Amino acid sequence: MRRFAALRPHLEEGVSLVAAARAADVPIRTAQRWLSRYRLEGLDGLKVRKRSDYGTRKLPHPLIALIEGLALRKPRLSCAAICRRAKAIAKSRDWPVPSYGTVHSIVQALDPAMVTLAQDGTGAYRDRFELIHRHRASAPNALWQADHTMLDILIIDANGKAVRPWLTAIMDDYSRAIAGYLVFLGAPSALQTSLALRQAIWRKLNPDWPICGIPEILYVDHGSDFTSEHLEQAAASLRFQIIHSAVA
Repeated sequence: MRRFAALRPHLEEGVSLVAAARAADVPIRTAQRWLSRYRLEGLDGLKVRKRSDYGTRKLPHPLIALIEGLALRKPRLSCAAICRRAKAIAKSRDWPVPSYGTVHSIVQALDPAMVTLAQDGTGAYRDRFELIHRHRASAPNALWQADHTMLDILIIDANGKAVRPWLTAIMDDYSRAIAGYLVFLGAPSALQTSLALRQAIWRKLNPDWPICGIPEILYVDHGSDFTSEHLEQAAASLRFQIIHSAVA
């Protein structure tokens, strides 16, 4: 828009291009180039254009790889130390000598995850880049988690075929104890989820299995049984909240 403002007197008021360029303190050749691009492409033609070689480096690829390798070394080197070593090696091999700014830009362009993995190890990498959110329930029954899995066993169904059964498990996040479960054949459905949830809520006959009660939050994925109206009705009736994980 600043470039268009310089051209506006010529385009809208009939002022000569020389006078408009002089008033905007713009060289006449520059104003002519802007006017040509505006007439050809409209306002988009006045955008600042990047050079065709923007983003590419003129240094030899082995020198760039050397700078990146020095930046990933352990213990960590300062950018000034990397620059001194890169300059010495470049001179010895008759390569272009990089400036500090060029070395700094190469180092800053490295993937932060790769830098953390190289310099701080897999533990720091996992905590910083793989873990999205860690939740710790503050009390029993504050948060339950429910999910299904197909078991790695075979049983004989009513038709005499060998099939793998499903397991629905509901776990209390605070104690990491299983509050309820159900083993069944066929695909998971709202019925199996409700039966497992009923067992989780109800008092157990086994005195060694004291987990029971109504959760404050039930954390589930986006399976059709977990998004069913039946489960929503149960949550509304028993006054607990259902939270769905992010899709995928």
